[in-house]
Amino acid sequence: MKLKSLLAAATAAASALVFASVTAAQTYPTKPVTIVVPFAAGGPTDTVTRLVAQNMSKTLGQTVIVENVGGAGGNLGNEKVAKAAPDGYTLLLMHIGISTSATLYRNLRYNAMTDLEPIGLVTTVPMTLIAKKDFPPNNMKELVDYVKANKAKVSYANAGVGAASHLCGMLFMSTIQTDLLTVPYKGTGPAMNDLLGGQVDFMCDQTTNTTSQIKGGKVKVYGVTSKARVASLPDVPTMAEAGFKDFEVGIWHGMWAPKGTPKPVLDKLVAALNTALNDAEIAKRFGDLGTAPEAADRRGPEVLRAHLKSEIEKWRPIIQKAGVYAD
Repeated sequence: MKLKSLLAAATAAASALVFASVTAAQTYPTKPVTIVVPFAAGGPTDTVTRLVAQNMSKTLGQTVIVENVGGAGGNLGNEKVAKAAPDGYTLLLMHIGISTSATLYRNLRYNAMTDLEPIGLVTTVPMTLIAKKDFPPNNMKELVDYVKANKAKVSYANAGVGAASHLCGMLFMSTIQTDLLTVPYKGTGPAMNDLLGGQVDFMCDQTTNTTSQIKGGKVKVYGVTSKARVASLPDVPTMAEAGFKDFEVGIWHGMWAPKGTPKPVLDKLVAALNTALNDAEIAKRFGDLGTAPEAADRRGPEVLRAHLKSEIEKWRPIIQKAGVYAD
């Protein structure tokens, strides 16, 4: 009799938990939602996130807050979301760096494939190779010649190991077969500030962060990493046009929730993200930044899941060959 009572109590408790979970999912969200950006404020991922967050808040009916958690190439922010309560109130918007961290960092305390639930791809952003305004080289050929001749004193800025700017720089140095002094930051925002101030010489950064600086004549630009020229920067040659045949780096951004987030909550988040990316104002704002919302057939959770897996596999041999690791 006692065993039956215990079993009945356990069943009732489990049923209550399920009911509470379903009810919470149905009423979600009842408070502000936070999207973690694993980089400092002012960088390209931060810019994209704030545009998306503002629009998603209209659909969700709650304020969507952007929280910057920089450090360790984005891994501090990634880990925070991976270990957050799976209730839909803490999300992650991260770029390609989440796929390279799996190889770059040997002591990660999270697994991007198993600890996060994909919501969808947001955008794929080209990058630009830029330098401080008074940097001597005026075109790509001059840049290559100059950095090879002055490699001991030329400095390359990036947003930390595993960041998009780091990957782009690693590819550039591999292509010209020249190692340069690299200066890591806790985000491209601080890196850009030092570039504008002349403390570092050049860097590779997303068009979302460089377009206004290029148009304003505040930096020199040598090339864009997409297959075709970017509409917002029509006079900037592609890296291929500048002599780098296979130099293409597309920095994709995705959104995730912690593993175990209820499907009804995920469905609402997927719908809210889709609504944001379908908005004409978002498309215009993205266009001003040199990018565009991800195509409708490329946004779904399963697309992001498969894309992340393929990107991990793509970058692993490149990183291993370069021998670049971080603890």
